[in-house]
Amino acid sequence: MENFEYHTPTRLIFGKGIIDRLPEVMRPIGNKVLLAYGGGSIKRLGLYDKVKELLKDFEIHELGGIEPNPKYNPSVLDGQRICKEKRIDVILSVGGGSVLDCCKAIAAAARYEGDPWDLISYKVKAEDALPIVDVMTLAATGSEYDCGGVISRTETNDKIGYVDPLLYPVCSLLDPAYTETVNAKHTAAGVADAINHAMEQFFVNPSNSVADGFCETLIKTLMKFGPVALDHPD
Repeated sequence: MENFEYHTPTRLIFGKGIIDRLPEVMRPIGNKVLLAYGGGSIKRLGLYDKVKELLKDFEIHELGGIEPNPKYNPSVLDGQRICKEKRIDVILSVGGGSVLDCCKAIAAAARYEGDPWDLISYKVKAEDALPIVDVMTLAATGSEYDCGGVISRTETNDKIGYVDPLLYPVCSLLDPAYTETVNAKHTAAGVADAINHAMEQFFVNPSNSVADGFCETLIKTLMKFGPVALDHPD
């Protein structure tokens, strides 16, 4: 029998309309917020305006344009700079897994005085990180419930998976009102991505019968209800 430690500190809130609970989630954490997002989808959805209205009593600083497969330069570096200059208390990720992956790297970088790549490449262990809250707009990677992310560095052609227990989100808000509007192509891609992640875990060594059972059930569920979600997104 092997020893193990199991810890899932992320508070997960699911349901239509739960976005309205964002101020109650944020208030105990801090007032100075880095609002991070990707392209224009959250503005087309009306989610950007909704978040700004809900947090009108907070001090908001923005980092937009985070890329799919987020980049060390400029996104992580820009996020680190803003957090330090504005003395950010909490990072709010609004978008999909790429935005949240980037925010995890920024959270560690904000409390580090050196080059963030030292942390991402495991040359240095993070001693602290800013808290993260996320609002997800795409179901796929499960980044809202884990402590890892993938960061790319174009200059050196590196792409590194970065994992640290300090980077679990404090709270993840999953409001299906903002995922049911995703087009069929990206919904299907999200289902395929989730299946792929489950298969990765299933085939990893050493194997674990309990974890394998979870993976098998998850894959079967995704295969059954993925087509349903495409036909009936609500």
